Amino acid sequence: MEQEKLNNQRHTLAHLLAQAVIEHYPSAKLTLGPAVDNGFYYDIDFGGEKVTDADLQKLEATMRKNLPKWTAFTHQEVTRDEALTQFDGNEYKTELINEIADRGETIILYTCGGFTDLCRGGHSDHPVDEIDAESFKLDRVAGAYWRGDEKNKMLTRIYGLAFATKVDLDAFIFQQEEAKKRDHRKLGKELGLFIFSELVGPGLPLWTPKGTLVRELLNDYVWELRKPRGYQKVTIPHITKKELYETSGHWAKYAEDLFKIKTREDHLFAMKPMNCPHHTQIFDAEQRSYRDMPQRYAETTMVYRDEQSGELSGLSRVLSITQDDAHVFCRENQIEDETMAIWDIIETFYGTFGFKLQVRFSRHDPSTPEKYLGGEEVWAKAEGALKNLMEKKGITWIDGIGEAAFYGPKIDFIARDSIGRVLQVATIQLDFNQPKSFGLFCINEQGEKEQVVMIHAAIMGSIERFMSTLIEHYAGAFPLWLSPVQVAILPISDKHSEYARDVLGKLKASGIRAEIDDSRESLGKKIRAAKTQKLPYLIVIGDKEMESQTVTLEGRNDEKHEGITFDATLILLREKIDNKNN
Repeated sequence: MEQEKLNNQRHTLAHLLAQAVIEHYPSAKLTLGPAVDNGFYYDIDFGGEKVTDADLQKLEATMRKNLPKWTAFTHQEVTRDEALTQFDGNEYKTELINEIADRGETIILYTCGGFTDLCRGGHSDHPVDEIDAESFKLDRVAGAYWRGDEKNKMLTRIYGLAFATKVDLDAFIFQQEEAKKRDHRKLGKELGLFIFSELVGPGLPLWTPKGTLVRELLNDYVWELRKPRGYQKVTIPHITKKELYETSGHWAKYAEDLFKIKTREDHLFAMKPMNCPHHTQIFDAEQRSYRDMPQRYAETTMVYRDEQSGELSGLSRVLSITQDDAHVFCRENQIEDETMAIWDIIETFYGTFGFKLQVRFSRHDPSTPEKYLGGEEVWAKAEGALKNLMEKKGITWIDGIGEAAFYGPKIDFIARDSIGRVLQVATIQLDFNQPKSFGLFCINEQGEKEQVVMIHAAIMGSIERFMSTLIEHYAGAFPLWLSPVQVAILPISDKHSEYARDVLGKLKASGIRAEIDDSRESLGKKIRAAKTQKLPYLIVIGDKEMESQTVTLEGRNDEKHEGITFDATLILLREKIDNKNN
């Protein structure tokens, strides 16, 4: 109820913005202005006039000036001709009005504070009483194609932030400022983890030795959790005949999102956008008995999706996606055990990084059956199985109607990072439809064919996206076990270098990732350089340490151990690394 009220306030503010725009730019043409997460926006055609972030202050001031006049909304149902007369000369509203009329729907005009707009409703009943004048702020100007179609005209989109109170608004703005400091694109470059190349292309990250090391440590940890639960590694090619995806249903659903390859013999192949159809073929390569079930396949591999360039963003949205993918082929009576095992892996993995998880039950929308594979009976069975499992876990979940994959329902895991942002992380998907499409079965105890079930489980999901999350969660200061360089050794002067190198050799021999800074810079500069790289530990070597054959170990957060032996240093570091302590 509170969220609905806030959404209505945000939608009302979009109207209030539109009125302010017309006051300052009478020839501007309004289009659409919905409420969105964190606020609202309005897309506007300003003709040849350029509007920038610098113009937002005057529009925001006008919104606040007008708000006291917005006492109550009224609405009027009108004919097509009346609506077209109201918005004469605005081709965008004309298009919308004709579409509404052609669908046989009612055309409604809403008015408040002397301003009228075409709208479906969803407003504050009494804006002046319900909206705190300090709880909103115009945020930025961006470009947006009319109706999101790049073939249409580019419009100006004005974004606004809006919350129930000024306190909530200020908290969000603080979070956004903190997020800028933690931006993984900035930190990834500063820490030397990955790069993008104009010659290679946007959305195709290149991983440095340091970045690759972090990726592999994360992937090794996932495998460490999967291996005891009976998973086996498999390997598949990166391309396939289109017939594989025609059978799975992906071609009909995602053909426009695929990278396609035409061979010199005129065969059509696709670069794989997902791995599950390939894995079905490994399962189907031999006849399976009920005694062979379940079969658990795991593979970390890249998939490729032809995203539009405007949708690409650092590591969060890329063209080459590395999935730590797994697929379990099991019987229906094994669904619970297999799903619970995956759930345990997810909780262990994310708990290591301090993430608290919520669950969203992502199910299909029965009102749009054309979006999904399989009939209502199959979906009821799959959703019932996941619902029963969650009830056994005794958890509360978010209802995600319409959020299912096209082939089955999902349990999506939602986390909050260290600055409070909500992120979708792991997922467990239950799939009756692809096994049916591929005719996957095992021979049961009665010697009959029994269709199997497929469970899709990605722990990180996309390693690229998870890396972006982790970099920002830690602000680049990875925990000791995950840091590319765990210890920097800083000799105070040249005469301490030999002993420092001896310590370096011993650390490396013990499996500690260490580097030495034996430049001629001052100790202060060396320490600053190491801290810029956000290294977990520094070892300072001076006269005292060299004479006593000890070290001074300095950690982040003011941790300091003076004059400790190498063996004591190694025990301290190894314990933290082995326990994956932050």
